[in-house]
Amino acid sequence: MSIDKASLPYRPNVGAMLFNARGEVLMARRTDMPGAGGPASEGVWQCPQGGIDEGENPHQAVMRELMEEIGTDHAVILGEYPQWISYDLPDHLIGKALGGHYRGQTQKWFALRFTGRDGDIRLDTHLPAEFDMWQWVPAADISRLNVGFKRPIYDQVMQEFSRFARPAGA
Repeated sequence: MSIDKASLPYRPNVGAMLFNARGEVLMARRTDMPGAGGPASEGVWQCPQGGIDEGENPHQAVMRELMEEIGTDHAVILGEYPQWISYDLPDHLIGKALGGHYRGQTQKWFALRFTGRDGDIRLDTHLPAEFDMWQWVPAADISRLNVGFKRPIYDQVMQEFSRFARPAGA
């Protein structure tokens, strides 16, 4: 039985582009994609993101997602992307990813400044862990990482958020 992609809704979601004091972006490697557990040069990398719970607004959701996925919400919101960005899953993931109930996601992206210490970032506070490794990446280098089919979204969001990719206070 094939699933009619057009009949499926988009899942409401938030994305967090977390900048440190040097203007670098936190990128984390997914545990459910090929390359996880291997060298840092392998795997699929992304910013923290996740669904918006019923009764939750996007601002609340992005802070909750930070806590769930990276173990800390030591951050302040600097800005948000002006529109929602929707993407479709690749055909081979329809009916499998996102519980099989969605054709893709519609995302509200936020730029945040990390106010904690690197030691506050803990990938083991939520099980199963979504990420097995994280790193601070200069904004210009994000395009060199494997972000999978989400590359157009990262490029679009970074155009808007590039102003935050400089040292805090600069």
